[in-house]
Amino acid sequence: MSPSVDPPFATTILVRDSCLCLHAQRAARALARRFDVALAPAGLTSGQFSLLMSLNRPEPPTVGSVAALLAMDRTTLTANLKPLQGRGLVKITVDPDDRRARRLHLTAAGRKALAAAVPIWRQLHAAIETELTDPDQLRSELNRLAR
Repeated sequence: MSPSVDPPFATTILVRDSCLCLHAQRAARALARRFDVALAPAGLTSGQFSLLMSLNRPEPPTVGSVAALLAMDRTTLTANLKPLQGRGLVKITVDPDDRRARRLHLTAAGRKALAAAVPIWRQLHAAIETELTDPDQLRSELNRLAR
């Protein structure tokens, strides 16, 4: 095995200035902070808003389908559901067609929380889009990378 060699500082600068992963993480954290602050009056974080919105469907989704949509592993999704379940915003039931699967239900309180949050989300989302050169292209590229 070759001895460990510290990367040169120039590599640090290269990563800082060009790493797509770093830039995406920084942007994601900055966006999440903005939405967290805005959504606080509705009693939700940006992550909780996204999670509740993913449950707003004609039929209750399975844990697996929501985990896939949010690009989250099931364990992380389950951990994120617990506080929402504790607040009565989400109910988890056994899937009657597959006893191994769980269905996620948005409760009346969950719908009320979303209804309060949506106008806040719309306003901030529109404001952020005005800061971008081409939000549709950004969305398209991010979706392509996520596939």
